[in-house]
Amino acid sequence: MHPRFVRTIVTILIFIVSGTAYSDENNNTQATGLKVKITRQIESVDIRHEGKTITIQRNQNTDNLINPAFAKTSRVCPPFCIQPLILAPGVETIGERKMLEYLQKVSSGDDSVRVIDSRSRKWVVRGTIPGTINIPYKTLTHNSEENIIDILEDQFGVTLGDSLLNFSYAKTLVLFCNGLWCGQAPTNIKSLLKLGYPAHKLKYYRGGMQAWESLGLTTVKPDK
Repeated sequence: MHPRFVRTIVTILIFIVSGTAYSDENNNTQATGLKVKITRQIESVDIRHEGKTITIQRNQNTDNLINPAFAKTSRVCPPFCIQPLILAPGVETIGERKMLEYLQKVSSGDDSVRVIDSRSRKWVVRGTIPGTINIPYKTLTHNSEENIIDILEDQFGVTLGDSLLNFSYAKTLVLFCNGLWCGQAPTNIKSLLKLGYPAHKLKYYRGGMQAWESLGLTTVKPDK
């Protein structure tokens, strides 16, 4: 087959595929109410937060700018150093779409998962991700051994037997803080690892609030 003829066929196929994809995307947009979606297929996600249903979606104003609290690019390091992509062996680093999956699990009643805002309270009251609980990073380091064990048992499904911690039924914990430069979630994760928490049950949303806000995703302020 002549090379020019082959090239012509390939060009036509590319045009057809591209046109179909563009058409599908337009059809999806026209068939639904939101212009700015999470993915082509997902407009929004409903999450239970503090007894209420919160709809997570992206800000629909295409001129919207990032929250000024997360617009700063430069912070003194240390302590605000860029965190590694892989925080520790076995700890999975996740993005927003996986984060939404975990939030949906929690919201549907899956008690094997907790999504944890590791930031101090002064940050949380400015806004957090719906469906999360707040366990500040100092809780597992600046607390008595008894209180830490209580948290592990009451919140994380860890049991205590014969003076040893049993992680057989430990929950999957998804932890985040302010962003790539924030050490609060890493501190919580490292503290849990030192206590013997299984690495494969710890997930790290590295982008944190800065990435969440930069995508225009919904945040909530705590009632209390």
